[in-house]
Amino acid sequence: MLNQDNRILTIFSQIILIFWSLAVVFPMVWMVYSSFKTDQELFFSPWAPPETLQWDNFARAWTSAHIGEYLLNTFIVVIPALLITLLVSAMAAYVIARFEFPGNKFLFYLFLAGMLFPVFLALMPLFALINNLGLLNTYIGLIIVYIAYSLPFTIFFLTGFFKTLPSQLHEAAIIDGANQYQVFFLVMLPLSSPGLISMGIFNFLGMWNQFVLPLVLVSDESKYVLSQGLAFMLFKQFYENDWSALFAALTIVMIPTFIVYIIFQGQIQKGLTTGALKG
Repeated sequence: MLNQDNRILTIFSQIILIFWSLAVVFPMVWMVYSSFKTDQELFFSPWAPPETLQWDNFARAWTSAHIGEYLLNTFIVVIPALLITLLVSAMAAYVIARFEFPGNKFLFYLFLAGMLFPVFLALMPLFALINNLGLLNTYIGLIIVYIAYSLPFTIFFLTGFFKTLPSQLHEAAIIDGANQYQVFFLVMLPLSSPGLISMGIFNFLGMWNQFVLPLVLVSDESKYVLSQGLAFMLFKQFYENDWSALFAALTIVMIPTFIVYIIFQGQIQKGLTTGALKG
């Protein structure tokens, strides 16, 4: 009887997962093949495959819609912000996880409190601060804000991850004459690569898709990131009517995140599983 109940539960779970997968995958597939259609096909035969592949849609999206420029701006902001976030978070998490000192727990909970503060409540003070620093409409201002926005959860996750690493390696390195910097950069940091990759993907997706912060801090069109560029492009479609180029732009934007996830999906699962063992 128990085995039969388990079998029914398994079948039911698989059916739910199949429907969920279809609900997630179908919009992406529809978007990709719609990017090869003409505007007429989009409106009059939205579910049918394109009669002829319209590669010109991608050319217009890249040049006329400035997706190439927005893509470059996004990389200029995201890559430095991501690398600095991971380095600073790893150092802070390592100290919190491995060293006992007065205020250790308080410091950890202080970072944890940063996760509870909605970014929407900080938009006006953040705008005033960045404006006073003269960093509005600059890459540096956006990078600093992205780092500050990403630090709390990254430190929280990596603290739990560093606690799972064997302390014997740390002790052996100290006995062999390594200082604390060598222990961290040569021993602990390489061992934490699954956790770093997991947080790297998590933060990369968050920064890549970020819309609210750039919207508040960047008004110069030449410095728009992808989310702003797509929103601006969508706004223009109501009088330009180049919807096929918009679908092509969406497909271009999706490709980098899709490639990154495919390459590192095994590391993501390993890092999340290991980091969840201790808190």
